[in-house]
Amino acid sequence: MKSPLPIFALICAILSTLSAWAGPTKPQVVPEKLKVHGIFRSHMVIQRDEPITIWGWAPIGSVVEVSFGKNSATSKAAGEAGRWEVTFEPQAANSGPQMLIVKGAKATVKMEDILIGDVWVMNGQSNMAFGLKAVYQAGFESAQAHLPQLRHFRIQSGAESEYVETDINEDFIFGKDVEDKNWRVVTPETSLDMGAIGFVFGSRLQRALQIPIGIIDNSRGGASLESLVPRHKFADDPQAADYLKWVDGRRADFSFEDFHKAQMDKWVASEAKYQKDIASDKEKGVTKKRRRPGKPDGSIRTWSVPGRSPSDAAACYNGMFGVFKGLNIKGVAFHQGFNNAMMNTSCKPKFYRTLMKLMVDGWRDDFGEKLPVAIIGLCAGGKAQTRLNFEELGLSSAAYIRESQRLGLRDAEDQSDTVFIPAYDQKIPQLHTKKKKELGLRTARWALNTLYGMESVVWETGEFVSAVPQEGKMLLTFDKPVRVDDFGSEIEGFSIADSSGTYYMAEAIYLETKDKNERYKQIFVSSPLVKGPVSVRYAWSRAPMGNLKINGIPWQQLQSFRTDQIDFSPEVTHQDPDGGKKNSDAVKILKAAAAESLKERLGTVAN
Repeated sequence: MKSPLPIFALICAILSTLSAWAGPTKPQVVPEKLKVHGIFRSHMVIQRDEPITIWGWAPIGSVVEVSFGKNSATSKAAGEAGRWEVTFEPQAANSGPQMLIVKGAKATVKMEDILIGDVWVMNGQSNMAFGLKAVYQAGFESAQAHLPQLRHFRIQSGAESEYVETDINEDFIFGKDVEDKNWRVVTPETSLDMGAIGFVFGSRLQRALQIPIGIIDNSRGGASLESLVPRHKFADDPQAADYLKWVDGRRADFSFEDFHKAQMDKWVASEAKYQKDIASDKEKGVTKKRRRPGKPDGSIRTWSVPGRSPSDAAACYNGMFGVFKGLNIKGVAFHQGFNNAMMNTSCKPKFYRTLMKLMVDGWRDDFGEKLPVAIIGLCAGGKAQTRLNFEELGLSSAAYIRESQRLGLRDAEDQSDTVFIPAYDQKIPQLHTKKKKELGLRTARWALNTLYGMESVVWETGEFVSAVPQEGKMLLTFDKPVRVDDFGSEIEGFSIADSSGTYYMAEAIYLETKDKNERYKQIFVSSPLVKGPVSVRYAWSRAPMGNLKINGIPWQQLQSFRTDQIDFSPEVTHQDPDGGKKNSDAVKILKAAAAESLKERLGTVAN
């Protein structure tokens, strides 16, 4: 008879591996009294047409009774944490307020004014969180926000965690100093505190559909894509797995005691210098304003904790999104990219593409395999590209990240109910562009047309099809007509290169055809500096030139694209904390080449 030990060892190895992907183990706390999961609050919206699952924790073995409207059910708190759960039948959209009452042995929790409708999550980083009050047309939008069927819930920064959390930290629901943790009914006043994209998107859906809409904003300023991917998905890719192992290693080596000691030692040295400077001023008879160093209070920002930082694997997802896994939602709109487009330190387009796929697939693992997803492309802040700086600003890490967002979404296991929405045309020279309304409107148009079947709401996408060299030019073909929105301006935004890979600003004109159905689907691109063209790029900059629209409709921007396969040569590795120092030479080479191209073109024009 064979020994059972090898089989037992294999089972142990499998369980150990699964535990590693589940994340560091957080100590289970048995509740002393009844607790309902933090997502369930007065004024919330519950997803229509899906089973309604409500859960929480109570002393182990105690019976919990849950009533929602006319329905009721009981559950016994079980397991190490005393978890209880009930599920009710799906309900159609209903704007009539219902009560949710949860009774334990010694406590009762009552939640009122709960509606049934569609729940959307607004995820990403600060450009998604950016408040309505700070954007153009804020006053105009908020003045119309008498919307009792639109509800809002925010999970703030600080909730990120190295653990796969099971409940929301109360401190970070609308902020530590906010007493009212309930969902917000949207009014002209409360709308100003919503993320601008979420407000515009949600308000248009609510008005058009005439059903309750709930917006959960769990975007985190400064978040890198790595922190937004569900932890269990890192196992699906070798590079991602290696990266997670590196993050976990840093977390294991981290000491809170050593960190606080280092902070205190730094303060002691700074305080000594401050006192010395004050004494010197007094001796000299002079008065200077000197800032006294603040003494460490023992707190620590999440940025300083490996594995908990919003730059590290799954940290934001653990505490801000996956934390309410089990709640049915309608879909997700996502807007991010800046933190992964920093040329000297963090830009790694190939890995970003992998992470984008893992993120979308991971959301669908946790919230439904057909979950609708809208990826809003990296926005166009910073210096705008013009004819006078075209080649220099064509050196763009942001353009590579936009491409990786689009292609990573296309790599997802299921393409149904997904969309990539270009945002590069909404230019303003700031990190946080104030042109958020346009992005919310585009996302709402997509949802109303494709998900809700409103054919009268115009939404359409178009694709680049091919590029063929022809008599010293490149002939580009698209699947839809592409025109500037005034139907007459000169086409802008193309660059062209020969086999050297050196790009110059290009001229673009339409191929003339008598077939009305084929007009504006083909464009010739050329430059007197490129005799044997092999590739083209379009809208390839952080804040690019590029004015083509699908069918000339203003909100249907043609996505940026390129036909070459040139890698971003300074791409850094995730495991190297000194990456910024190690890719600086490659960046300098690219910048010098781009400057030389600009000089050559402008010199040719001048002559």
